[in-house]
Amino acid sequence: MLCATGSLALRGDDFPRLRSGAYVATVTSSEDELDLNRLPPCYVTSEAGEHVTRYASDFCHVFFLLNDGNAINFLHGASVGPFIYLVHAELIAAVRILARGDLGPGIHEIPDNDRRDIASIGLDHCNP
Repeated sequence: MLCATGSLALRGDDFPRLRSGAYVATVTSSEDELDLNRLPPCYVTSEAGEHVTRYASDFCHVFFLLNDGNAINFLHGASVGPFIYLVHAELIAAVRILARGDLGPGIHEIPDNDRRDIASIGLDHCNP
C-alpha cells in the first residue's frame, strides 16, 4: 500500500484490516499518513530488514512498514528543485509496473532502462 494523501490514510483501526503480509510505504511523513499511536496494542515490532519494520499481532496478522513510515522517496536524502520530478517519474513508473499485477512477493525496483529513460528526459528538461 502506498500512502500519498497527506491526511491520515491509515488510522489505528485500519491496520488490522490490511491484507496480512502487506507492505506499507508513504511519500509524505509518517505523521501525515499513519496514525501509528492508535495501533492496537497487540502488535509487536521487529526489524525485518534494512528500512523495514515487521508488525505482528497476537492474532496472526502481519504487515511491514517501510522507512518507519517516513517518505520512501527520500530514503537516501532529499533533493529539492526541479529534480523532484525525477522522483515523481520513478514513482509513476513503479505504479505502472504494480498495476500490471504480475509481480511476485518481495521488494522490487523499476528496471535500469526505465531509470535511464527518466534520467535522460530529466536532463533534457532541467538542463536545456
